[in-house]
Amino acid sequence: MAERKARADALRNREAVLTAADELFARSASPRSVSMDDIAAAAGVGKGTLFRRFGDRTGLIREVFEARIEPLRHAVEEGPAPLGPSAAPRDRVLALLDALLRFKLDHRHLSLALEESGSGSPYEGASYAWWHNVLRETLQRLPHPPEGSQGTEGTGDAGRAGAAEADAESGSTEKDADGCTTPNPRAGATDWAGATDRAGAPDRAEDCDFTAHALLAATRADLVEYLAAQEGMTPHRIRAQLATYVSRVLSEEQAT
Repeated sequence: MAERKARADALRNREAVLTAADELFARSASPRSVSMDDIAAAAGVGKGTLFRRFGDRTGLIREVFEARIEPLRHAVEEGPAPLGPSAAPRDRVLALLDALLRFKLDHRHLSLALEESGSGSPYEGASYAWWHNVLRETLQRLPHPPEGSQGTEGTGDAGRAGAAEADAESGSTEKDADGCTTPNPRAGATDWAGATDRAGAPDRAEDCDFTAHALLAATRADLVEYLAAQEGMTPHRIRAQLATYVSRVLSEEQAT
């Protein structure tokens, strides 16, 4: 009985700490301003409890992040289309990146705190590795154009739908907020998803590996924070821009 009570108390304390940390990061002017003392006080536990349970501030931030993103990861692993494994690969790439971006928009300072936690390169973190692996494997499922084919699909229905949905929510219909022209993804010897000319082409898995990194870079928390806080872009506009960008990367023809 006493052991069950201790476990129940530990679970309650853990959830109290995660909730307190999440709320503090959400309200903070900067994630750097949230200390272990602040979190302990807000959760009603001793500072020593935090260090015993989470190790350090980085460990706490990582656990808060993982707890909050777990429902999204579950949807990606086992849910229906367009996030789940049964989705068409092009639609899934668009949905994966949009969902990750929306999560970071909803948890801007928590996501930024994880990237700035000083625990080494964010590209070496378990969460980044998981998303990169899912995205790379989905890119590898994209139809491969016949040898010598330039392709005629354009941006595709999924790309147009992703951009149109976010544009409709924001009330914006322009293709680029700044009027810039995006280089043709087929310029030079490139074709789908950045792959090179078939003659002497690198391994397709290598192409997809790089493309996954490049696409995930567009959802980095520091970029999201800059666009929202410094550029004043609305969440809907950021999503629309990402959908357009991803469609262009996946497309064999320049968006017009």
